[in-house]
Amino acid sequence: MTDIPAQLAAVRGQIDSAAKRAGRDPASVRLVAVSKTHPAEAVTAAATAGQRVFGESRVQESRDKIPACPAGLDWHFIGHLQKNKVRQALPLFGFFHSIDSTPLAAAIDRVAGEMNKSVEGLLEVNVSGEETKHGFSPEQLRSDFPTLAKLPNLHIRGLMTMAPYSENPENARPVFRTLRELRDELQSKHNCPLPELSMGMSGDFEPAIEEGATLVRVGSSIFGARPYPQV
Repeated sequence: MTDIPAQLAAVRGQIDSAAKRAGRDPASVRLVAVSKTHPAEAVTAAATAGQRVFGESRVQESRDKIPACPAGLDWHFIGHLQKNKVRQALPLFGFFHSIDSTPLAAAIDRVAGEMNKSVEGLLEVNVSGEETKHGFSPEQLRSDFPTLAKLPNLHIRGLMTMAPYSENPENARPVFRTLRELRDELQSKHNCPLPELSMGMSGDFEPAIEEGATLVRVGSSIFGARPYPQV
């Protein structure tokens, strides 16, 4: 069985080291412990060791799991969200990493308004252009951003991306740098603060931090391999 407290401490140590290499305050990087497919007991072990932010990617799994976990945790939705699941997701999550289209953003904003709820989120950008990945192209985001920034109930806090898988974490660095540069461009052009950059996972979060990540999504390095198969 994975020693979750020890693994969590090791990941935090890596985060601190990467931040210091970049001349950043380690406190400027938040760890999202990706608990998808792992049981509530694993979340409880991490929470007991001091972890507060957890990431899930399936609405149905989250509906069952979150009530079984300790109260007071901060739940982030990090997976692809279908528009027909928005109404189910909003009571569970206050922060969405993967808003990958303007219609989805509009649906979240509309339902949040109906629920009298304020939601924070990130716009997912397909920086690498991979056909298998969701997200705005940089060009589409530039075009749609003025509309997205004005949504009254969905507050855009920054950008998110996933780098292509590689055995060498350094291969992800150009993707992370491009996302940061796009964020800086949008902030400057539209005078709209975008403080958050969600980028970097278990295999590449250190270069992501060095390139400006404020949120890193780490699962297997904390909880071990995901249990499969999943229904």
